[in-house]
Amino acid sequence: HQLISYRQSIMSPSSRRLMHRHRRACQMALFACFAVAIGRGATSSSTRVAALSFATISSGSKAAWRYATASSPSSSAGGCAPTHAFLGRRHFSSSASCAASITSLQQSAVATEELEKTMDVTHPAYDVIAKDVVSECGAYTTLYKHKKSGAELLSVANDDDNKVFGITFRTPPSDSTGVPHILEHSVLCGSRKYKTKDPFVQLLQGSLQTFLNAFTYPDRTCYVVASQNEKDFYNLINVYSDAVFHPRAISDPMVHAQEGWHLELEDKEQPLTYKGVVYNEMKGVYSSPDSLLGRESQRCLFPDNTYSVDSGGDPTVIPELSFEDFANFHAKFYHPANSRIYFSGDDDVARRLEIMDEYLSEFGPSPESKPESEIVWQKKTITEPQWEKHAYPAGADQPETHMLNVNWLLNDRPLTPLEDLTVNILDHLLTGTTSSILRKTLTESGLGEAITGGGLSDELLQATFSMGMKGVKPDDVQAVHDLVIDTLKKAAEEGFTDDAIASSMNTIEFQLREFNTGSFPRGLSFMLGAMSKWLYDNSPTGALKFEEPLAQLKAQIAESGSKVFQDMIKELLLDNTHRVTVEMVPSKTLEAEQLKEEQDRLAAVKESLSDDELDEIIKKTVELKELQAAEDPPEARATIPSLELADLKREVTEYPIDITDNENDTGIKVVRHELVSTSGIAYVNFGVDVSSLSLEDAAILPLFTRMMMETGAGGMDSVALSRRIGTYTGGVSATFMSSGVKPEGAKEGVVSDGNHMVTQIMIQGKATSDKAGELLSLFKLILTDAKLDSKSRVIEMLKESKSRIESSIQSSGHSYANTRIKSRYTVGGYIGEKMSGISYLQTVKDLLQQAEEDWPSLLARFERIRNTILDETKCRDGMVLDVTGDAKVLDTVQPEIEKFLTELPGDSKGEKLQNFYVEEHPWATQAKKEMAENAATIDEGFVVPTQVSYVGKGGQLFAPGEAVSGILNHFKQEHLLLLARQ
Repeated sequence: HQLISYRQSIMSPSSRRLMHRHRRACQMALFACFAVAIGRGATSSSTRVAALSFATISSGSKAAWRYATASSPSSSAGGCAPTHAFLGRRHFSSSASCAASITSLQQSAVATEELEKTMDVTHPAYDVIAKDVVSECGAYTTLYKHKKSGAELLSVANDDDNKVFGITFRTPPSDSTGVPHILEHSVLCGSRKYKTKDPFVQLLQGSLQTFLNAFTYPDRTCYVVASQNEKDFYNLINVYSDAVFHPRAISDPMVHAQEGWHLELEDKEQPLTYKGVVYNEMKGVYSSPDSLLGRESQRCLFPDNTYSVDSGGDPTVIPELSFEDFANFHAKFYHPANSRIYFSGDDDVARRLEIMDEYLSEFGPSPESKPESEIVWQKKTITEPQWEKHAYPAGADQPETHMLNVNWLLNDRPLTPLEDLTVNILDHLLTGTTSSILRKTLTESGLGEAITGGGLSDELLQATFSMGMKGVKPDDVQAVHDLVIDTLKKAAEEGFTDDAIASSMNTIEFQLREFNTGSFPRGLSFMLGAMSKWLYDNSPTGALKFEEPLAQLKAQIAESGSKVFQDMIKELLLDNTHRVTVEMVPSKTLEAEQLKEEQDRLAAVKESLSDDELDEIIKKTVELKELQAAEDPPEARATIPSLELADLKREVTEYPIDITDNENDTGIKVVRHELVSTSGIAYVNFGVDVSSLSLEDAAILPLFTRMMMETGAGGMDSVALSRRIGTYTGGVSATFMSSGVKPEGAKEGVVSDGNHMVTQIMIQGKATSDKAGELLSLFKLILTDAKLDSKSRVIEMLKESKSRIESSIQSSGHSYANTRIKSRYTVGGYIGEKMSGISYLQTVKDLLQQAEEDWPSLLARFERIRNTILDETKCRDGMVLDVTGDAKVLDTVQPEIEKFLTELPGDSKGEKLQNFYVEEHPWATQAKKEMAENAATIDEGFVVPTQVSYVGKGGQLFAPGEAVSGILNHFKQEHLLLLARQ
């Protein structure tokens, strides 16, 4: 929650998830792969496709070493959240192949002579500062310093063809005008060499980038690109480097006006208004109660350093940023001496140094740059715990519930690597899963609707810990605070059981050793890990080495068991008086008050202006709109580099898919992917068809799959199940997935009717091959014997879901508008909206009422869903087991696969499901009927307590049966995005 960025594609401020956006995309790619396997037309036993993608990731931005990992599917999988195509202006990220990441797992850990030689590369423009091998990641690193400019450059050589470049500036703000955030937007609006006003829109049309983004932290700004094509990679580097060092923005006030803020007036009789990309974005952020709670929690802990202000920008303060201050901020902090430049991948190290020298050599030394950007340590100055109250906007029809975070500043000195690791294990023990003691105690207390705070946050100079609840009745606020403290006291006194410690240790160690970042470039994960220490003038590689602190922690646990964690709770939390409790109080008048305050301020500004000054504002308003609407001249467009056909790789990368339709006469399809190396890890996915359910029941599958993971199974309660998963596997999750499929005989390039799809519950997990038996037994257990009768837990989950969706609508209303619009035109859109849109919110509310007032009927519904899915007469025909591993892994797990398939429910000679490639899916039939009755194509509006409006407009471009040209992508990327900016 420390990252402020207007598109939130890397980190979500409310959830601390570094890579949450990619999970759904990876799951859908996996299901597309499954659809190929399930297709009735696949008659051969072995089929090859060009790509597959199946890793899921949900990494928290925890410690530096956590940055370089991506956790597996969590044992507490959530429901289906809306996916965002993009949330920002020009920063786009596209997923590299997840399979490519898995293929290369730990291959790079094998030292090679060629990689070792890269550390000896020198260049006359640079001094070599340090060399290091991070064996944990297979990375050979050299830290250089540019002699003339003072820039530091970390070159990481490995065998990863997904090459990464990043440049990071330390940008601590002194106020909340949002200047780092506005500058992040603005430098990408054209530069000295690349002269279009929006070069990245055009750049993307001719790029094979696997990642292209920029993001603002409270103390740094990062610009990152990645590509597997070398020419493309260097094109991207050139555009980014010229953008950050020579942006048009610092000489053209129109950029500051567009991206930051400006006064707008078209007629003297009209009122003045504030406009600007960042200004509007941050008004939306400041309308979100969760964001306000997170911002107040950070501010109160850091009264004396840069973290006390908002680098994203406070809408009431943003208009205080002048163009002069904006340009001066760039001059001060965007000098190479204040930069950290990063390269990773299999490209030539000498060329890296040469290309950056072309930019860096233009700059002389700037000895004041680094000292002036240094982040000052916040001392623990609070001697008695404090309590603050702040208002948040609430709608007229919303309950007047409070929000609460208990916040600690953990350290005012650097943590050792051992302390870094220990505090992260402790965080996992306290909050890491639904069975962790602090999270579980708060959730089961009934004092609120959902957890807030999220525990540890340590991606900045100093670590914090925050925990609380939202949806709290006023009379229960003190009880929530006391429960947090009392639970920590209990943990400090009683400690943690051996199995709890073993589960957390195995979970974290598995993530560290696997280094599987899914669709996220591995080099970028490495960079973020290095940056969390490098930014503060420490070793960029030391933070990524976990073997020594892990061995030390294991030794301490072997000697004293839980004591190391109990002592840390006492030192960092219970005996730490630098603690502030933040209580957010609902106000149904706050939004109106803020609007009136803004109107009064603007009225006063207008009153103070002369007619000539008003005329000038009108003139500037017209000029800005004309500039936004104008096309770039051909000569400007010609400056943007692009690839040609000759630059493209001619060979198609193929990943093997071996399909056995009826494995050992079990009636179950098995799909195998033999990769070069998966480091002894088996990646297993198991799909069970759910097409026999009604569409009405389909709407509650997000809740049902969560129950499979979080209510216990067999003889185990939720705690025992979670610990077993953590102890023996790298993670297990259950989710619902659907994928549209192309009907048999359909022509290429023709719009389908959307009536053909495959729908399954997916159970996904991974484990070392010797633990595959445990993994598969867990699959069977949660599928067949999950405890569905936990009324209290179901009510808790429904309250959490309700709170999460309501908060998401406030902060991401455009996504819900998009989902709603699509539901009016396509079957898939309609079903998706029922399971993740505004309709689903109403479903959650109805289910919550039913759970509280008529639990037996809801329980019967859950049981009917499971019985229908596991219908003995036909369930096996809808089951697919997907296994990925290297040859040794596949051989090792085969006996366990045979046992698993034999023990699953169902008749191997049972009925066959319909052919979804030929026949219409039954949900499509139901959906079309409902759409005709209830989903009229009419304009709609929903009232949401927020300072900004979310507006969507859409229609059907192509009817089923029409041919679609590839020009559509060009139209979407360039024309629509530019229109949205105006």
